[in-house]
Amino acid sequence: MAGQNSIDERREHFAYCVQIFGGTAAFSRRLGIDERAVRRFVNGERPLGDGLLKDTAKALLVLIAEATTAEGKIAAILSSLPTDPS
Repeated sequence: MAGQNSIDERREHFAYCVQIFGGTAAFSRRLGIDERAVRRFVNGERPLGDGLLKDTAKALLVLIAEATTAEGKIAAILSSLPTDPS
């Protein structure tokens, strides 16, 4: 039973990661995987391999870097604007 829980937890966490990317379509484009396959992984119709999880982790690191860069640009824009006294 403990093995089943870990499989379910693994699938649920994978589904959460897919949502972090913006959903199935965005995840599919980012990783170059067919959307139907992604849905099958999320639904438990296909087993999640370690390779897919490693690729997901790598893609998350890229997303983090992109988000950090975007945040830095927003911060720079905001810091260059005059402050609103109200």
